[in-house]
Amino acid sequence: MVGKNLSLTQSGVRDWLIQRITAVILALYLTFIVVFLALHSPLTYTAWSAFFGITAVRIFTCLALLSVVYHTWVGMWTIFTDYLKCPVSRTFFQVATILALLSNLVWGILIIIGR
Repeated sequence: MVGKNLSLTQSGVRDWLIQRITAVILALYLTFIVVFLALHSPLTYTAWSAFFGITAVRIFTCLALLSVVYHTWVGMWTIFTDYLKCPVSRTFFQVATILALLSNLVWGILIIIGR
């Protein structure tokens, strides 16, 4: 008998779609940053600070940060469930990944909002 292994969102198609959507958001953000850097050469602290002072840039940066976290989680969850057969080690690595992602998310948001 084959056991039922549910995916992260209970649908492999949704997991696949989430990976693709977050990848597109990250590609757009990377392009956005590269274009800004290309247009502001040499880059000064004042220009960089003013750029991230714009609310739309902060929102886009938060969206990119959330995309990194979610994209990483879906990918790592898939790897853990595919390759770690021992439930104890799989749980350990999943909890460690969640803690690392959440701490980086909180740290990133605190940096973005300037606190």
